Amino acid sequence: MNNLNKSIRFSILAIVLAFIPLCATAQEYTKPDTMECHIFGFNVGAICPSAKLSNVYLPDGSTSKNATMNSLYKAPWLDFGVSTYYKYKSNWIVDLDGDFWFGNDNLQNKEERLNNIYTQEGIIIGGNGADAVVTAYNRGLSFKVGGGKIFPLFPSKNPNSGILAKLSVGLMQHQTIFMKNEEKAPQLDGDYALLYDHQRRGFMLTEGLGYWFMSNNSNYYNFYIAFEISQNWSHSTRDYIIDDYLGLAGKDNNNYFDVTYSLKLCWMFPLKGKTSSEYYYY
Repeated sequence: MNNLNKSIRFSILAIVLAFIPLCATAQEYTKPDTMECHIFGFNVGAICPSAKLSNVYLPDGSTSKNATMNSLYKAPWLDFGVSTYYKYKSNWIVDLDGDFWFGNDNLQNKEERLNNIYTQEGIIIGGNGADAVVTAYNRGLSFKVGGGKIFPLFPSKNPNSGILAKLSVGLMQHQTIFMKNEEKAPQLDGDYALLYDHQRRGFMLTEGLGYWFMSNNSNYYNFYIAFEISQNWSHSTRDYIIDDYLGLAGKDNNNYFDVTYSLKLCWMFPLKGKTSSEYYYY
């Protein structure tokens, strides 16, 4: 009988010991942790200039709105770019952005501005005497460096996602580009185009607020969508500008302040594995 009792107790002990790992596994769960990594992204968006907040500062101290981005170009125009980020475990980020933007035949009052090369019939005569069919649009570039902070909305579920507030500074340049469809237009070829292109360059300050999402399980489902406001201080880079609509024929000594609004979507790729997690057992 004693041997039987010992056998029963040993069997019960063996069963209990066998179930301990199963119970521990059943109680396992993961808690997402913040990630520190490099991130590469592609941006697409739209830009609109402000009519009320933009100004031209003339040498005599007066102001005007006749040559701001808003008065030069119809809006909106498209924005494409690339971004690199470094995200810290504290959810602070630093970033470097490069953007390229352009419109679609959106120079306003084109015939009035180029009045001296348009005929009375409203055409620009090409090299063979036919209409050169010139289109004119804006093109711009910007390079910015900045930083920001992610404020998680659900830190227990995804501490890497949330509201991102960010600030960037950099340089920008924009100008008018003339395209001839088929015929050559010597009036706008080579250096002659520089007389009409309103090229400007200067300093740029951008504030952005948006939503930053990083998946806990994938390197491909990560994005950032934001509304940005940019202040642009610029001046003409040309020695001589012709704009018959503005009555300008000579050096452009004005200083320009343009405010632009943009809506941007960035598709991001973390250059590291999946988000790390902390494991707990009971």
